[in-house]
Amino acid sequence: MKKGKVMLIGPIGSGKSTLTARLLEESSPVLKTQSLNYRDWIIDTPGEYSENPMFYRSLMATSLEARVLLVVQDATKHFQVLPPNFSGGFPIVALGVITKIDHPDADLMKAEQILRQVLPFQAIFRVSSVTLAGISELRAAILGYF
Repeated sequence: MKKGKVMLIGPIGSGKSTLTARLLEESSPVLKTQSLNYRDWIIDTPGEYSENPMFYRSLMATSLEARVLLVVQDATKHFQVLPPNFSGGFPIVALGVITKIDHPDADLMKAEQILRQVLPFQAIFRVSSVTLAGISELRAAILGYF
């Protein structure tokens, strides 16, 4: 994984930092990301960067350091903060990730429908940071780009 970086974007509370820890095979408690957080081969971005268009330039500039973009969607949320086809503005491979798939309030069909607005044609992975479902498949897909 040292040949490139993966950048995660998504709204506050969508599970980006927890997903980062699981992709790095860590089980320690996760703190909210307050600024760009570079950890090994992952760039974890604050949710505020996705929720405030003033920060879109920062996301675009930071993506130049990465090879893969992960757009994260919480399966319990019924809205998307990013504009349609937002992933098309990045000069790197984009993948979708639906988190919290094991939550009692998860609506996987709705989450995929919402994520498709941002990623019309790219692959979407469903993961749980609690049970680790889908984590190894996501990691393998990411490895394929390095």
